[in-house]
Amino acid sequence: MAETVNDTLDVVREPPIPRSFSRPYWEGTRQKKLLLQFDRRSGKYQFFPRPNSLFNGHRELEWREVSGNGEIFTYTVARRGPPPGFRGKEPYLIATVTLDVGVNVIANVVHCRLDEIAIGMKVKPYWLPLANGTHLLMFEPAR
Repeated sequence: MAETVNDTLDVVREPPIPRSFSRPYWEGTRQKKLLLQFDRRSGKYQFFPRPNSLFNGHRELEWREVSGNGEIFTYTVARRGPPPGFRGKEPYLIATVTLDVGVNVIANVVHCRLDEIAIGMKVKPYWLPLANGTHLLMFEPAR
């Protein structure tokens, strides 16, 4: 019998306090939209939100909506969660997902069995509601 994993959907998570440069990202999550910063000079996306470009340091970044679809680049099974919220919820899945636009995002994977997760598995966004109306980006298998 395959080992089951916890989705951690019942773990209470504090809503973020957005900074000026991350506010568009968090506002987008209210509508379950994934907005990423795009550097027009380099032609590349970046994540997580920053005040400056990772590629050349300038501040001329624009926000673009992306699908959030991607594939598992790597993953781990967390067998010891940090207190207080995740303790007792083990095991659960954490993955680095390479989005279709080439950006890596680290997040929980939900609605996925341990015998199902694999490097290269296609995933799509799952939005966990937070108390302030924003949503936390997670991923689930794109079945």
